[in-house]
Amino acid sequence: MTIDDIMANIDDDINVGTKPLDTGLSNMGRVKMSSTEDNIPGEGKIFFDIRFTAYHKETEMKFLINLEAQKSSDPGKLVYHLENRILFYLARMISAQKQTEFYHSDYDNLKKVRSIWICMDNSVNGDSIEEINLDRTTVFGTKTNPHNIDLMQGIIINVRSGEHIQDSQNILVSMLEKLLSQTGVDEKKRILMEKYGMIMTTELEGRLQTMCNLSENIKTLGIAEGIEKGVTKERLNAVERMVEAGFSKEQILSCGYTEEEFAKTESNLFANA
Repeated sequence: MTIDDIMANIDDDINVGTKPLDTGLSNMGRVKMSSTEDNIPGEGKIFFDIRFTAYHKETEMKFLINLEAQKSSDPGKLVYHLENRILFYLARMISAQKQTEFYHSDYDNLKKVRSIWICMDNSVNGDSIEEINLDRTTVFGTKTNPHNIDLMQGIIINVRSGEHIQDSQNILVSMLEKLLSQTGVDEKKRILMEKYGMIMTTELEGRLQTMCNLSENIKTLGIAEGIEKGVTKERLNAVERMVEAGFSKEQILSCGYTEEEFAKTESNLFANA
């Protein structure tokens, strides 16, 4: 599809952030906003950065789409592998369709889900796009099944950080790297219009200005400090999950967590009890 055709199938009413909204009530129409909050009894609550649905009349396809921005994809910083989180998000987007997109045993009415992750800390040779799909393999016998299992797909868009990197050979990665760079807003506008054919509306100019201001603030405050705080929070969250799962103190410390992290987690859990 052309960019104009894609935009025509995406409504302006896209939900961003953590504001809870009612989930979609219709399987038809153009594009319906979706809740960024996914709360299933017994499964806990998660929030998506951006969620929306797109419906293409000509092919009668509806996609439930999730878009996430990820500062780092390094398991050492995240204390988990990003691929596992992507699979979890895809699974939740599938299971949440019960009683909203299909009813009873009408599983053939499940809608396709796509979770797109923009990862921003890759090295000079790290620009790439990866796909995570379901696959089907016959491990015994000759039986084949023509049914295409394409309901779930994760997409990881790896962009590079740094001021002196060469343009990526992929136009999407190249555009994102320009958009997320430390370049000033006027230069970004020029590049996006001249090289990538973007139509610079007043709304888009305002968003670019906001992005540039945010980037400058992050640079001033120190990116390393922000990453360190994020890692600390993730580690404490991991300890909390282990405590709630019944792990002993000795088991938690044997996994590489510290006495201080264990004590702080216990204190937080006690305060919130």
